[in-house]
Amino acid sequence: MEHECEIRQGIADIPSIPAFLESVREIAAATGTHIICFDAEKIAGKAHARKAVGHAVRSWREGRAIANSLEMEALLYAGGTRQCRVAMDLGLHEGENRCYVCICPPSPAAAEALERILRPDDGDWEGIDEAKKMRLMKRYAITGEELAAAGGRIRPLVFERIALLEVNR
Repeated sequence: MEHECEIRQGIADIPSIPAFLESVREIAAATGTHIICFDAEKIAGKAHARKAVGHAVRSWREGRAIANSLEMEALLYAGGTRQCRVAMDLGLHEGENRCYVCICPPSPAAAEALERILRPDDGDWEGIDEAKKMRLMKRYAITGEELAAAGGRIRPLVFERIALLEVNR
């Protein structure tokens, strides 16, 4: 399992989560990859996904994983939580989803197969508007004082919460 992952962004119209996840699992199995999907509306950008997957891969390699799969381990790190139910909220939902899809290790065959269920989108998704900032503050228990101390930059505070999961295991 390579630490290097390719992160793509795309839009998925999902009528059924179980059916969508089964398709993702089939693609992963057929291509020898791990495929991890994050709801782009609920995380602090592509770097957030990359950090979560990096921590998950490291904990998996070192035998310290909490979850039964790398995919769930990455969701736990992304959420900064040990609770699978809480972490699953960072995954996808029924309806239209803007999502970051991590393919570990990178695989052109997996990327091509995913295009059957995911429309690629090369737009700029990195912005954090006021509504998203408030969602992130609530999800990661970030106070106004912390945000002010960080110069109004929320990403470093979210990344800190991810790193704290390492300490709090």
